[in-house]
Amino acid sequence: MNNRKFRIWNIARLKRKVMEGLSMGRTLIILMLGSLIFFILLGLGGMAEQRMNSSPVSSMKGLAASLSSHFFIDMIGMEMPHMTASKETSSFSGEKMSTFVFELLTSVNPRDPKSLLAGELPGMKANQPVQLSHGSGNEDGEAPADYRPDPAEGQAEGDPADAGEEPSQGGRGIGNEDNGEDVPDEGTEDEPGSKNNPGSTSKDGKSTNGKKAVLIYHSHPQEAYNPLLTHPSDNPGAVSPSKNVMLVGSFLSKRLEANGIGTLHDKSDYQSTIEGYNYNFSYKYSRQMVMEAMSQNDGINYLIDIHRDSQRYNKTTATVNGVNYAKVYFIIGHANENWRQNEAFASKINAKLEKSYPGVSRGVWGKSADQGNGEYNQSLSPNSILIEIGGIDNTKEELQRTAEALADIIADVYWQEQEAEKASVKKDNDQTKKQSVSAGTKGGSKKGTEDQAAKAG
Repeated sequence: MNNRKFRIWNIARLKRKVMEGLSMGRTLIILMLGSLIFFILLGLGGMAEQRMNSSPVSSMKGLAASLSSHFFIDMIGMEMPHMTASKETSSFSGEKMSTFVFELLTSVNPRDPKSLLAGELPGMKANQPVQLSHGSGNEDGEAPADYRPDPAEGQAEGDPADAGEEPSQGGRGIGNEDNGEDVPDEGTEDEPGSKNNPGSTSKDGKSTNGKKAVLIYHSHPQEAYNPLLTHPSDNPGAVSPSKNVMLVGSFLSKRLEANGIGTLHDKSDYQSTIEGYNYNFSYKYSRQMVMEAMSQNDGINYLIDIHRDSQRYNKTTATVNGVNYAKVYFIIGHANENWRQNEAFASKINAKLEKSYPGVSRGVWGKSADQGNGEYNQSLSPNSILIEIGGIDNTKEELQRTAEALADIIADVYWQEQEAEKASVKKDNDQTKKQSVSAGTKGGSKKGTEDQAAKAG
């Protein structure tokens, strides 16, 4: 009787264990299937986001670009102590690391309150470009601030055209001088691109021999600087080329000419000359001018659109060796499908600027179509960029220093590319000659063999 009860009790316990095992297996299978479905949906969601995203820049690239080179050096230094710069402040401070981790997890920059509102308020996110390359003059990773200038000094604001109206044809011709207001334009006399200046030769004898290679222009020509105006404002505008971004363009073009590079500086003021002017069509007006300039000067392949940032002095000014410079942003439009070529061009200039004038660059930033124009005429040339030089409070001297430093660097990049192109052409020619000689040798050898065979016959 006891044996029977023992056997019955063991069988019941075994049955219970089997049922528990089956139940756990069923749960495990459900978990596995659920995980599989989750990852499939996650992958499909990522593919859909990539297709719908107008800006093909990954978020990790933007995040990595926001980190300075010192961050990576310090990271390597944790394993290789001799790599750490002893005189530098470590990037792994509590404040920097907490800021980095917080932004990584939430996409909110605690140093920029706008990033918190951007995800909640419609329209705020349109002012959030992506940082492509780091600039040591922008450790906080703050994006450019671009606003339409106030009515130009000495000019009443006209009624804007309807938003849906196409821009009218017209504007000022290429290389126009200033409109004669107030102070004469400092770039008027022997301005690069004018008939009075056929071209210059650099100190080392380099020259484009009068051929124009660079076009400098301004899609927002009335963006001005408070120190140059009699009535400062929070977002100054001016008609006179000696008070707005055209002055910076003149500094840049003159210095490029001094480096032997033929330069055309366009001073079209669309707002003053186009009937029914609409600020939203700024880049359409300038695009028409750029295409005209390129058709008349087949050597032009460097296109530089000069703007200024709308932030205040403490954010737009750098001190290098005790001298103040206006900081710069490089802007790349992702609506251009070949934007990576433009980014590579901007990155070359940015890298050289970082090396020679640390703190002046605020980095290379990308904007998609929903963050502004998104194209900026950059599809017209792989060497086309938009540069914001200084802010509303920078002085003439600071702007000139930066413009001339940029011109020297752009000239350096230009001549390096010309040397590389010459070397490539020479290599191709040498290869062609070798192939021709080889083909001729084979032909002569074949003919000699045929002659010998004929004599033997």
